[in-house]
Amino acid sequence: MRIHHLNCGTDCPLGGALFDGRSHGPLGHLVCHCLLIETNAHGLVLVDTGYGLRDVADACARLPLPWRLMLNIRLRKEETAIHQIRALGFNASDVRHIVLTHLDFDHAGGLEDFPHATVHVMQREYDDATVPHTGFVARNRWQERQLDGVTDWRRYGAGGDPWFGFDAVRDLDGLPPEILLVPLPGHTWGHTGVAIRGDDGRWLLHAGDAYFYRGEMRRARRHCTPGLRAYQRLMEVDATSRMTNQERLRRLSIERRHSVTVTCSHDPVELERCQAGHPL
Repeated sequence: MRIHHLNCGTDCPLGGALFDGRSHGPLGHLVCHCLLIETNAHGLVLVDTGYGLRDVADACARLPLPWRLMLNIRLRKEETAIHQIRALGFNASDVRHIVLTHLDFDHAGGLEDFPHATVHVMQREYDDATVPHTGFVARNRWQERQLDGVTDWRRYGAGGDPWFGFDAVRDLDGLPPEILLVPLPGHTWGHTGVAIRGDDGRWLLHAGDAYFYRGEMRRARRHCTPGLRAYQRLMEVDATSRMTNQERLRRLSIERRHSVTVTCSHDPVELERCQAGHPL
């Protein structure tokens, strides 16, 4: 399987390095790191979609105002998954499966650009995203307009087989056994990582929003920028679960670094290193 690392959305929050740890100006730079997987017999598989064409066309109707302001979202047609997939020589119909870490607006915005795809998600995430919401974060994180065009959902329970000490959901409908879900609740209750085993035997774990900053992995002591630390706290549904799973991921990234690459959704340095073929 060949894996492409795509940026399907850019956020430029006010605060610069207080968010991304490297910007020199007043604005930071965050990404929406999605994966495009070319399989031999199962077509193309997307992991998350970032923002979609309809988000670009009508952000006011589709994206929550508090997040548009807080994140300073920069919407570009060229960054949508469908545009990048076409630039690679494929069509929307070639994307047969979409596997989601969760259904937040910056991960599910492009679902409607692939109307024929089967969408795989945890049952708890689907349930939480499709019921009436109370509370500021819940009312704004899930956007019904991004989800109502999906006609083929595949939903999974949290039980499964062990994977490097984590529970994992294997045997996803219509997908090869080299792709599996790794439940990582905390950011949302139905949040999950997506693990892909490459042809070389190494695993890539896309951990979604289980962490946000490169300094939270691959070192014994966690380090995160103030802006992203605060944003993670704002968005969490359970601090204990989030921090417990983040600590487990950190140990995995250290102890299994020769067999597992761990990456997240929003760190631009991790994305750049993956695109260059030299992940952290």
